[in-house]
Amino acid sequence: MILAIDAGNSSITFGTVEGGQIRGVFRIHTDLSYTPEEYGIKLKQLMDFYEIDVHGFEGAILSSVVPPVTRALSTAVKNLIGTECMLVGPGIKTGMNVRIDDPGTLAADLAVGSIAAISCYGTPAIVIEMGTATTMVVVDEKACYRGGAIMPGIRLGLKALASDTSLLPEISITAPKKVIATNTVDAMRSGAVLATAAMIDGMIERMETELGKRCSIIATGELAGAIAPCCKRSITVDDDLILKGLWTIWEKNRK
Repeated sequence: MILAIDAGNSSITFGTVEGGQIRGVFRIHTDLSYTPEEYGIKLKQLMDFYEIDVHGFEGAILSSVVPPVTRALSTAVKNLIGTECMLVGPGIKTGMNVRIDDPGTLAADLAVGSIAAISCYGTPAIVIEMGTATTMVVVDEKACYRGGAIMPGIRLGLKALASDTSLLPEISITAPKKVIATNTVDAMRSGAVLATAAMIDGMIERMETELGKRCSIIATGELAGAIAPCCKRSITVDDDLILKGLWTIWEKNRK
């Protein structure tokens, strides 16, 4: 069994994975002020709560887009389970050819999500991650990472609306019954949910046209379940996509 960790700007996801099967998933908020000891305490409390034996891990693998958290988490994991944490980054074998201007700048989560898509859904594929940012990346039919697009996440946009305007409230992210809303809250939901879905549909069409191939579409992230059903294209929502990719990378790099 391994501990797979996905550290994002808003939250950190921990998954226990055995034989490629995800046995358990738990999450905490990302906190830049936490020391390794504080992350260690949080992690130990979660494992005790879920009755997970910290001595039962063969190892751990971490994908992170937050450098200060990377250092704190990797130290916390080593102190807790007694082994070094494998870090997704330069030097890690993925089996994927990265065809962008500077392959060294590819974010860990985008690489891991793409690896999972190749392994679980085949190619060509478009992978959509909906978190603090909304990202869309393309893997071609030869399993080459071709690049993609990065947009502000839905919560960022709504937060800006609520904080920078006097009359617009904070709202939940749910789809309204119709596009042409007749009240302020539904109008904001139309703009947040349905406009995002329309953007994704449009970007999928443009990406496929540019690639010259029809792709499998996979979405993950905390908001994927709210947005994907509103899209015209068929999109597979996989909440565990990153954890699956981490397991695949672990298998390719284990000693």
